[in-house]
Amino acid sequence: MSEESTKEASFWNKLDGDVQCALCYQQCRIHPGKRGLCGVRENQDGRLMTLVYGNLVAASVDPIEKKPFFHFLPGSLAYSIATVGCNFRCLHCQNADISQLPRETNKIPGDFVPPEEVVAEAKMYGCQSIAYTYSEPTIFFEYAYDVALLAKGAGVKNVFVSNGYMGEKAAEGIIPILDAVNIDLKGDDRFYKSVCGAKLEPVKRNIELFWESGVWVEITTLIIPGYNDSDDTLRELSEFLAGLSPDIPWHVSAFHPTYKLRDAPATGAKILQKGVEIGREAGLKYVYAGNIQSESENTRCSACGEMLIERMGFRIIRNSAAKGLCPNCGSALSGVWD
Repeated sequence: MSEESTKEASFWNKLDGDVQCALCYQQCRIHPGKRGLCGVRENQDGRLMTLVYGNLVAASVDPIEKKPFFHFLPGSLAYSIATVGCNFRCLHCQNADISQLPRETNKIPGDFVPPEEVVAEAKMYGCQSIAYTYSEPTIFFEYAYDVALLAKGAGVKNVFVSNGYMGEKAAEGIIPILDAVNIDLKGDDRFYKSVCGAKLEPVKRNIELFWESGVWVEITTLIIPGYNDSDDTLRELSEFLAGLSPDIPWHVSAFHPTYKLRDAPATGAKILQKGVEIGREAGLKYVYAGNIQSESENTRCSACGEMLIERMGFRIIRNSAAKGLCPNCGSALSGVWD
């Protein structure tokens, strides 16, 4: 952590020596010299400071399908960046080595990279978007905002891969310069409280806010056997999404034992297929099985059933709907295609 990475944070209030962070719905009250739940925002002499501005621990070029986005510039590349820290404590975190590091060790590793350099790198590698991902982008909001503003001016799109827990003011601040967001809809409220240290309702509220604001939204649910794989839970989640819009893509993904849920079994193909079927029964047009190879990785026309985009993992084998139209019946495919 360098001096350049420490600067005054956005969205906070003074509280008699303490500070109240309003960046996300955790609403941490932070005593002097202490940090919030995310581990990267600290009360320094009555001012809330971010400790990770530009302090990158990851910067790489990924296919956009890896995020996952299946209806946003398919086949394109995303320049992906992250700092350490997270405002959730998910027992099943797939990136716990960076997301939970500050909270568990008090360490904040990384190298300072100015926003201009991120945009320049993205353009140099031919990336059509910058993805704020791997850890929760909300916790490095100030940096993400500055990068995204420059990217927008340079013709590079911005995508968040998020747990959907950012506060209302932060969400409203990023919406004008954000092109797409993939939000984890993890389970029912009991799952959020017991496994993630959060609540379901703010996530649903943000999904609705982003969708109605015109940001392209895709949703991911990592299905964990014995935790969030019941028919009732999957039906509750899919019916919520379908009620908002049947055009929202839903990715039901396979869990692999990791972090503090190593005793939970891996998700089998039958469970994923059940999720796909429940999503379709709820009225969703585009439901995908992820982290496992299956026919449910592919995109079909919701009107005539024509195969439009054939995938193998993160690779596109065939795309006959490059302009977002079905060549067979002419129906429009929901998403962002250019």
